[in-house]
Amino acid sequence: MDEHELPPVIAIDGPSGTGKGTIAQLLATELGWHLLDSGALYRIVGIAALQSGIDAADPQGLCSLARTMRVEFSTLFPGSITLDGKEISAQVRLEESGAMASRIAAIPELRAALLQRQHDFRQPPGLVADGRDMGTVVFPDALCKFFLTASPETRAQRRYKQLKDKEVNVSLPALLRDIQARDERDTTRAVSPLKPAKGALIIDTGPLAIEQVMAIVRQELVSYQDSRKESRQLFFSDKH
Repeated sequence: MDEHELPPVIAIDGPSGTGKGTIAQLLATELGWHLLDSGALYRIVGIAALQSGIDAADPQGLCSLARTMRVEFSTLFPGSITLDGKEISAQVRLEESGAMASRIAAIPELRAALLQRQHDFRQPPGLVADGRDMGTVVFPDALCKFFLTASPETRAQRRYKQLKDKEVNVSLPALLRDIQARDERDTTRAVSPLKPAKGALIIDTGPLAIEQVMAIVRQELVSYQDSRKESRQLFFSDKH
């Protein structure tokens, strides 16, 4: 298939706790597009490994799981994720799943195995892809690219509130240390380091509410849409 015939992609990258998952979910639902939470894919591989008794230091075993597991991100039921037909959303969001994902994401063989899986999510009418290297590595031809950021302290506070609201006993200083350590791993790894894609719109979500971030994203998409006179309805109808 010619590159120009591929379904369009919107890439939303950034570190954990910046709200990129929420924005991607809302945008995919609003557009009626497919959703890819690429960070969750690494968490899901970790969960599948635990369920299968495969060690996190076994690249071959992890790659085999990555190629064969069946994963679906629902836009009808926000936040719902299934692995081989079973709901695993709660497991995916656990802190230990995130820590596992950050570790195994540095394995080159696993990243290569998951690359094709991520490309497979690119289906009509389009895809909203959320991750750390969507606009730089996985979908460098994405029509619009965003990079969401916020200070480690802000992100730790957000996560602390989320967990407290769920009555999870957690330490704010420990969360901050975990976030800083994960940032260090993600930005300095040799393979696909976390960084804004060329041409990405960088949004500091620290002082912004979700709807304010959505308003910025919508405006950027409308501006792009209006610049392509032949594709004025690519993202939104005239109500936007």
